Amino acid sequence: MSPICISNHTRITLAQNEFSGPHSFRGTIGRTHEESTPWWAPSVAPPAGAPNVIYVMLDDVGFADLGCYGSEIPTPNIDRLASNGLRYTNFHTTTLCSPSRASLLTGRNHHSIGMRMLSNLDTGFPSGRGFISPAAATIAEILRDCGYNTLCVGKWHLAPTEHTSASGPYDQWPLGRGFERYYGYLEAETDCFYPELTYDNHAVNPPRTPEQGYHLTTDLIDRSISFIKDQTSVTPEKPFFLYLAFATAHSPHQAPDEYLRKYRGVYDRGWDAVRTERFERQKALGIIPPETALAPRNDGVTAWADLSDDERRLAARLQEAYAAMIEHTDAQFGRLLAFLEEVGRLDNTIIVFLSDNGASQEGGQQGSVNTTAIQNRVPEDFALNMSLIDQIGGPGAQSNYPWGWAQVSNTPFKRYKQNTHEGGVRDPMIIHWPAGIAARGETRQQFHHVIDITPTVLSLLKVAAPPIYRGVEQMPLHGIDMSYSFDQPTAPTIRQTQHFEMFAHRGLWHRGWKAVAFHERGSSYEDDVWELYNLDADWSECHDLSREHPEKLTELKERFWAEAGRYDVLPLDDRGYALRARVPRPGSPRARTRFTYYPGMAHLPMAATPPTMNRAHRITAHLIDPIGRHEGVLVALGQVSSGYVLYVKDGHLCYEYNYVGKRYRIRSRKPLPGHATCLRFVFDKTGDCQGIGRLLVGEEEVGATEFPALLPFFHGWHGLDIGRDALSPVSNDYTGSFPFTGKIARIVYDLAASEDALLFEPVD
Repeated sequence: MSPICISNHTRITLAQNEFSGPHSFRGTIGRTHEESTPWWAPSVAPPAGAPNVIYVMLDDVGFADLGCYGSEIPTPNIDRLASNGLRYTNFHTTTLCSPSRASLLTGRNHHSIGMRMLSNLDTGFPSGRGFISPAAATIAEILRDCGYNTLCVGKWHLAPTEHTSASGPYDQWPLGRGFERYYGYLEAETDCFYPELTYDNHAVNPPRTPEQGYHLTTDLIDRSISFIKDQTSVTPEKPFFLYLAFATAHSPHQAPDEYLRKYRGVYDRGWDAVRTERFERQKALGIIPPETALAPRNDGVTAWADLSDDERRLAARLQEAYAAMIEHTDAQFGRLLAFLEEVGRLDNTIIVFLSDNGASQEGGQQGSVNTTAIQNRVPEDFALNMSLIDQIGGPGAQSNYPWGWAQVSNTPFKRYKQNTHEGGVRDPMIIHWPAGIAARGETRQQFHHVIDITPTVLSLLKVAAPPIYRGVEQMPLHGIDMSYSFDQPTAPTIRQTQHFEMFAHRGLWHRGWKAVAFHERGSSYEDDVWELYNLDADWSECHDLSREHPEKLTELKERFWAEAGRYDVLPLDDRGYALRARVPRPGSPRARTRFTYYPGMAHLPMAATPPTMNRAHRITAHLIDPIGRHEGVLVALGQVSSGYVLYVKDGHLCYEYNYVGKRYRIRSRKPLPGHATCLRFVFDKTGDCQGIGRLLVGEEEVGATEFPALLPFFHGWHGLDIGRDALSPVSNDYTGSFPFTGKIARIVYDLAASEDALLFEPVD
């Protein structure tokens, strides 16, 4: 069934094919048009004056990071939404990006629709397929069929990542899940100066370079305005739905230089002082009750006074980049608000503004300047990070802040993203709709969850979720309509129960009480210690009541297992990304040992690239014409943080392996013979994550070196290009994309038959 809106007071569903196909024609057919009666299917359109809808999703932004939620970071445009709308202070998400986004767009719990964790992985169980089930139509699919224009800009991360290459399949891309226009990136993260961009269903290059002033956030707002301008100019009578998903503030934390300079020295007072200041500001703003306690430091967070001078310098600089990114995003978002106001669409646009989870713990105890290191469990070199301190926030580094600043972002709560304590699951959320909500600048304390957003919006639009969509029976919406809270600030929470689970961390909220368990990866699930909190009286989970109320804890634990069974949470799975990534799903490149690529092919996303990590392999560049004096990149994979590149420069064949900032290079001992048409790199393992790399011209070795360390699991988030280094440069031995000046016939990868094989056996 497809939904259709015909009035502000009527919900109607029509059979999808009722007005389609030759047998549904309701006129008459004679021999000539004079003897025939024409007929046209009635148009599908929302009622006149139907509001536009915008979902704005921030990434890894904590409860306390916006000015209107107590932050010292200026966010005047976001604060403007709060001043003219409603701030929710008891709003919850799933504690991870892909699941929260899937739940937002469908109104269902994330395990039920197949998004246990990231779209990068398929666990082999219904709860973890890595894409949204066809039994859960997205709001874009529903509203498109109701006459809305549907637009998506920014981060997607809801398609199986090995399906994001130019060969698809495209069914889980934005245009395959109800959006008519798309511009953004499909993966979990991207470099804001060198993003991997997709326009509709094809890869595109960034429109400018960092030297020309490019930044992804500015580009996303430019594109949002352009899409709305196209729609408003051509069909002003139609409303639109825009899903705008910023990269902010997922790592890497990057911002234009003028924003970075503004924050120099601002955080020298440290995370303990800033956290206390935010806590007091939250109480003054009414964001938290006055009796709320400030949670103690999380395990592993050192007192600021106990850090060395260099540790404080690095930590402060990392936070400066984070704050600069948020303020820059607010300024760009202000341009979108100004445009909507200019074209008269702001007041009658429902804007839902939220973050997908709490602040990230992925920067580690000391912070990071390399986003690949954490994924490979590689400790970063503090001295190397200090040497890059002036690169932080710019295109030369990909940084994330340390745990101490992440807990500041989550003030007043404990723990982080990925955890089911409040620091991971409680997030800022603002609803702005001046034409439909009378209240201005007020807060709401009712407990709600990200699955409640789409049911609320559908209710406001008088649109019924279809019981059947595209021939697939639909699961019911799991969220509830929270619009009762708009004009009832003190009304009791209608929602009764909500479960949480991520990496086997578990939680269950029921009528103000919460049971929560932190799980140590690899330990017995039976050994997990459950805590009990009365969140109505203890917002920050500071007073564990499990001993005082064992019967309540038992009740909530039993309710968790009941909810887990009902919503497909089982089986529990505490494996991290690295271990799950080793389990290939059908179609994964891990099942192949030979890959052949041709010049001119589109940028290849990382998940679809040859799995050469810690594996013997050979890369062969076959040239159409002899090398002569030609030079440039033959093949490049990765970015400034990690990867590899095979290239020719100054007559020499070169290979560079970027091991989270440490670079291992091979250069041919002598210039290449001008007649050469076959250039090779061969890697043989000498042990786990170690090996020898060799350069060959034909079968003649011309250079070799040892690689003392290799990345075990993951080359990074940026993919592969043939004949150029298209985005963030892997090597600093050349500038720009360094395109190859000759003609490449093909690039061939040959991989050892197994990851355990030490030598690559030559095969032609």
